[in-house]
Amino acid sequence: METRRMSNGARSNQVTPTNVVFQVSTPTTSPIQPNFVPTRPAPASSFTANAAKYLFIIHLLLFTILVIFLSVHGSLHRKHTFHPADWYLPFLASVATSYLSSLFFVSFSIRRPSLSLKTCIRLSPLLTSGVAVLLLCGGTGSSLGFSVLFLAMAMAQALYACWITPRLPHAYEILSIAVANTRVPVAALSYISLSLLVGSIYAILWMLGAGGVVEDNRSQFGPLYMIALLLSLSWTMHVIKYTVHIAIASLAHAQLILGDTGSVGPAFRQAMTWAFGDVCLGAAVAPVVAATRGAARAMDVLAGGSDEFLFSCTSCFSGVADQMVGRGNRWGLVHVAAYGKAFGTASRDVWEIFSKQGMGRLLDNDLTGSFCFMWGTAGGSVAALTAGPWVLIANHQYFIATTIYAFLIGYFMTRVAMAWPQSCVAAFHVVFAEDPLNQQLGSCIHERLRELGREDQTHTNL
Repeated sequence: METRRMSNGARSNQVTPTNVVFQVSTPTTSPIQPNFVPTRPAPASSFTANAAKYLFIIHLLLFTILVIFLSVHGSLHRKHTFHPADWYLPFLASVATSYLSSLFFVSFSIRRPSLSLKTCIRLSPLLTSGVAVLLLCGGTGSSLGFSVLFLAMAMAQALYACWITPRLPHAYEILSIAVANTRVPVAALSYISLSLLVGSIYAILWMLGAGGVVEDNRSQFGPLYMIALLLSLSWTMHVIKYTVHIAIASLAHAQLILGDTGSVGPAFRQAMTWAFGDVCLGAAVAPVVAATRGAARAMDVLAGGSDEFLFSCTSCFSGVADQMVGRGNRWGLVHVAAYGKAFGTASRDVWEIFSKQGMGRLLDNDLTGSFCFMWGTAGGSVAALTAGPWVLIANHQYFIATTIYAFLIGYFMTRVAMAWPQSCVAAFHVVFAEDPLNQQLGSCIHERLRELGREDQTHTNL
């Protein structure tokens, strides 16, 4: 097996001078085909990544201008009932709480992966229910509506935790093995701390802009300003998250393929330099694709093979989702990190080798994304429960807005930190698809594939 990794400089137009080839001799009767040949990046994808990078930079400039405008305009047209301390201090407390809780959650998940998974599926519904009860104390129609929404979210998480019970043993095993075998240096935690610090600074700036909207009692464009701020919050936090994802994936992939993780610093520098365009593109595309694919899978479960008109478009929607995931997915970021590919090319190549190895159902049943989502809602709930009671006592007028915005910031901050275990599992799956006989991977994926094959055979016989 011959591999060659890129230098810290600019991205090469080729994956390697000779192309990376994984060739493993296997019996002809084996259903696994571990032959993988990366292709060179497509020029169109590279152009798209560069466009996404410059668009993101322009977006940050526009965001800064908007925050300054909203802050100044809000202070000039301030409501007589608006007290800055009652708005900003609870937000600052929630940002600080989000920073600390995110570090605790990721440290817990890295040191005790199995226990962390067991904890999050119990703790997240409980904390989300706490936010629902807090919002109910608002005593208004709006607070009641949001309370019902959070209560429904908590119930959905609790029911989901019961539904996935048969899949939990494999989830415990794959998460524990992936985190242990990738051997990402503990020094990565300091870089994640810096990433969270950047996210905290952005959240404080975002809070100033949102405060300007709340202060102004004359503007007719307040809802439009908030939509723009929320879109900026989502994209920026996803960019920070995928920067961590690519850096950790580079280290994890190197350990599993070459037996050496390399240095943490260069991995993060590469994610912030030549790979940054793909990070920005992935942050805009991958969450949309994941949400679409998740909705399609939910519709498939609800339809259950029904031919009723209500579910007549399920197969069509699922087909669209499958096409989308083949063009943009978070597993593709592993090849961006490891081989310097463009995001679109990497996503297609990774999904192609997944399909060749018959790993579709394995990935559908993977609980890593749900695990990170539940920790995210737990982190968001902690932030909301920090800011909400403070505002409820100090100034009831901003109670709903402060609680919801604190929840969102806490959620995104936690997802940034949880990119570490998620990228380890992603690299683990990608390396298995490239070389299923890799001794560092163990037998858990082989056993899970055989188990899923038996389930499919049983369903077919029925």
